[in-house]
Amino acid sequence: MKKSRWIHLAITAFAAAGLVGCGSEKAQIEKAVAGPKTYVGSEQCKVCHLEHYDSWKMTLHSRTLQDVTQNQDALITPIDPELIRAALKKNGQNLKVPAEKIYIPRMDEIKYTQGVQWRQRYVVEKNGKLYIAPIEYNAWSHEWTSYREADWDKRPWIEKCGGCHATGVDLEKGSFVEGGVGCEACHGPASRHVVLPKAAVFDKRQTIVNPSKLSAGIRAQICGACHGNGKSTKIEWVDWPVGFLPGRALGGYYTPDPLAGKDTPEVYSQKFVDRHHQQYDDWQQSIHAQKGVSCTSCHYVHQLGLPPTQFQTVGAGSGQCLACHTGNTNKYAHSIHSFSNCIGCHMPRIHMSPETGDVLRHTFKLMSPEESLKAGGTDKMPNACSSCHHHKDTPLEDLVGFLEAAKKKDMPLPFSVHRHPEPARH
Repeated sequence: MKKSRWIHLAITAFAAAGLVGCGSEKAQIEKAVAGPKTYVGSEQCKVCHLEHYDSWKMTLHSRTLQDVTQNQDALITPIDPELIRAALKKNGQNLKVPAEKIYIPRMDEIKYTQGVQWRQRYVVEKNGKLYIAPIEYNAWSHEWTSYREADWDKRPWIEKCGGCHATGVDLEKGSFVEGGVGCEACHGPASRHVVLPKAAVFDKRQTIVNPSKLSAGIRAQICGACHGNGKSTKIEWVDWPVGFLPGRALGGYYTPDPLAGKDTPEVYSQKFVDRHHQQYDDWQQSIHAQKGVSCTSCHYVHQLGLPPTQFQTVGAGSGQCLACHTGNTNKYAHSIHSFSNCIGCHMPRIHMSPETGDVLRHTFKLMSPEESLKAGGTDKMPNACSSCHHHKDTPLEDLVGFLEAAKKKDMPLPFSVHRHPEPARH
């Protein structure tokens, strides 16, 4: 059916239902339906979807980018950006790089803060463009560290970060509609959806994407657009999938880094250990992906009826795993930790800053200490056992021997991995 005919039928149907009264309303509907979809911002969504809006406000997505000139109420902000910025000079002595060697922005130079729960970075303006200042705050260790101090002013924020930390980004104009991962980042532009009245003859739901109605693989690609590591296929120097919209095939807009999601000595020898933005790449290597267990099987986007958790998971800690893996009893290798520490072994912290724990491996495969031993050490190949603070100094040979023994029925004593004395036998 031709677009003009379709528009005419839609408006006629609305009028028949008494939903179009004056000429201005008719013109507004006609313009919305005929023109391209545009972004309207999450505040528009709140009008009809208040519960979902409120639950979204409790997630980290809503705070990936915050305008410091319009700081949110400190009562609902986990880490108040104003307080952290106020400590910028006060904590200067904690910098791991001499302050005189890097640019530290003044209070009035910071336009936006990026991140709140794990670490925070500061977006400043230079020559009409936005950049991330070469300094960041670690909210867990309370340390200030440098961030790409050598080339920070050669990496425009909108090209490197904008597409995933803001919604409705326009590269040509260098602008965005909304700071943070808003409703339309996952549901698509909503200009038609917000203006069209709901009528029996026209399904308003068709004007918006509902990820819960998509197959698991396509739904996961929405997450992968930002939680992946690669380059845009449209503009090669941009680090996010330009032009991608929810429901489309991500592969046409994004080329993953060939090393992303891989665990080999070659990868780690190149210091490619920062697994930020690689959860999707990891997941694709997992049996979860093969079996249809996707991102939203474990993580919530809208927190309706659920207590908020640190990683936005439906369950807390390993309880999330045990909700499905009910048959994993404390036998053999699973008897090592009687408290069922699934995450500690299958999602180890192998990020270059393991003490923060903000990036966990998503391949769900055990990284054995044997792999580290063969590679020549944990610095060349990390493993699940050595990533635990208790075992960070335990010899790899002991870890390998203990793990092999744990896989057998007759696990021998003593537990050499703990360096316990051999118990007396009777």
